Amino acid sequence: MGHPLLEKLIRREDLTREEAAALLEELLAATTSEAFIAAALTALAMKGETVEELVGFAETMRAHAQRIHCARSDAVDTAGTGGGRHKPFNVSTAAAVVIAAAGAPVAKHGNRAASSRTGSADVLAALGVRIDPPLEVVERCLREIGLCFMFAPRFHRATARVAQVRRQLGVRTIFILLGPLTNPAGVRRQLIGVSDPQSME
Repeated sequence: MGHPLLEKLIRREDLTREEAAALLEELLAATTSEAFIAAALTALAMKGETVEELVGFAETMRAHAQRIHCARSDAVDTAGTGGGRHKPFNVSTAAAVVIAAAGAPVAKHGNRAASSRTGSADVLAALGVRIDPPLEVVERCLREIGLCFMFAPRFHRATARVAQVRRQLGVRTIFILLGPLTNPAGVRRQLIGVSDPQSME
């Protein structure tokens, strides 16, 4: 017997916010097969993600995320989607350093490269920065120097199996859009880089 949400995606029908949230819950479950994860991510990418689907996925990811305490309401994130065709340098990380140097606190959320040349974690690791320190160190960095890095796999452990499948697929999925929407510090200010003008919506 088929899966109703997967069949809906294959028919290129949009999911409601609630259906999208339920689908991600299923994708994160330990009992879900990698074949189903790959099929769902591929079908969703081929159909094209809607705002409602993004919201449903983001809410579920936030519910499963590990959080850090951020006392600054003016904290900024500079997460980008990555995946650009032009393969520039990692703009979001450079922007984070400039913004912090100008005096605004930056709670940078990022990952290794998924479909571009370098992700924020790749750049910082190459510079000798420890990308996955204990939570209290991340919080102290934000509090004392006004800049911290939150390595996505450290804060979104529930997505580990999905991340494996994404790497194997090697194509753009909804998860490149979710990074900027699931900041573990709950920042309210963001400078978001996108690789596809359609994602600006």
